[in-house]
Amino acid sequence: MNISTAPGTAERASSPARSRTIFDPATGEPVGDAPVHTVSDLEAAVEGAAAAQPEWAALGHEARSAALMKAADAVERSAEELAHLLSREQGKPLNGPNARFEVSACGAWLRATAATPLNPETVVDDGETRAELHYRPIGIVGAIGPWNWPMLITIWQIAPALRMGNAVVVKPSEYTPLSVLALIKVINEQLPEGLLSVVSGGRDVGARLVEHPAIGKVMFTGSTATGKAIIRSSAATVKRLTLELGGNDAGIVLPDADPKAIAEGLFWGAFINTGQTCAALKRLYVHDDIYDAVCSELTAFAAAMPMGVGLDENNVLGPLQNRQQFDIVARLVEAAKESGARVLLGGNPDTDQPGNFYPTTLVADIDNDNPLVAEEQFGPALPIIRYSSVDEAVAKANGLDVGLGASVWSADPAAAREVASRIQAGTVWINAHGMVNPLIPFGGSKQSGYGLEFGVEGLKALGIPQVING
Repeated sequence: MNISTAPGTAERASSPARSRTIFDPATGEPVGDAPVHTVSDLEAAVEGAAAAQPEWAALGHEARSAALMKAADAVERSAEELAHLLSREQGKPLNGPNARFEVSACGAWLRATAATPLNPETVVDDGETRAELHYRPIGIVGAIGPWNWPMLITIWQIAPALRMGNAVVVKPSEYTPLSVLALIKVINEQLPEGLLSVVSGGRDVGARLVEHPAIGKVMFTGSTATGKAIIRSSAATVKRLTLELGGNDAGIVLPDADPKAIAEGLFWGAFINTGQTCAALKRLYVHDDIYDAVCSELTAFAAAMPMGVGLDENNVLGPLQNRQQFDIVARLVEAAKESGARVLLGGNPDTDQPGNFYPTTLVADIDNDNPLVAEEQFGPALPIIRYSSVDEAVAKANGLDVGLGASVWSADPAAAREVASRIQAGTVWINAHGMVNPLIPFGGSKQSGYGLEFGVEGLKALGIPQVING
């Protein structure tokens, strides 16, 4: 199958009247033409999903899991083509924790989701009363994905939805539709007609999907502002929601940490996907005792990581996916420089070169209320903030209205866990940051969203609980 430029029309939706060209954020060259679907196309996709879902639900967990395993096989057969398309459209390099990594994770996630058991739970059985908790299909799930990990996050949404007996209508980001179209085309080789469809349209399509009376649940990964709009729009139909929203993850380095030993982990925690990750390390708090050493070791490691066009096998960092995000990072770094913060690395993009390349940037001696610390930069710029006491660091880490992830770095895991228990975040990692696992539940606190994904809890979130009592 040739998917190098993605299909010309959305899978399982009517042929669009228009298309638009998607450009490589590294080179500015055209990647391919994406369909521009309309609300009418969405209605057709929902109609097809409603027709296909009952028979799919009736198959049961075992048969549905077998189909997901075959879908994983299909993704793995097309892995290299998918990775090249993803690199060209999103910008991430083929190597490192990037395009090939993302496609490989899609297959692994499909397999893990298919293999995770979900049995009825006996909640009471005392000889007089027996009550069992079951999870039934919702019906049709709407999946709205982002542009930073377009393939993998789509899998996070559709794999548990399908496993639980639902049909799915996917609305990809307007920045990265080709990757999702191609991925779904491959998966649909193993699925019944109409069960899984992609509608590659604009905001009007997303708005209709959220309010559509036939959609029983919406899964969304993206900004907090858009998440709030989805909550409002979905209220009239009392939709179930899973929202993974913005984060501004803090990392706390305790004074006993080894600066050289943690430098690599800190770097990839912050700069995976060139910093374009919701649960990336975005503000780093380091104790006075080792502040200079951590800055030195992290700068040395970061300076050696090559950035460039993703199809170059040597690169591990790429461009920002779109110019809007480039401008946000540039604005925040300039605010830091104007405040007198010390730039350890980067901070001066070459605007004469093609592509949205912003250099790997480390900023030290910066105030905690500086915009680069207080706002989510979502790019390759990390502020490093001094602290004198652990209480101070925890208070600063908890001082924002978001709480997706966080991390604690220490030579003493027990001490790190104690500090972790005081941080207000959905996940706190020890001596790592941002590592996700298909068996470990993941979700945010505060304004980083609600609902859990992954593992048994993620499966339950894609079903309707039903108690059979008696």
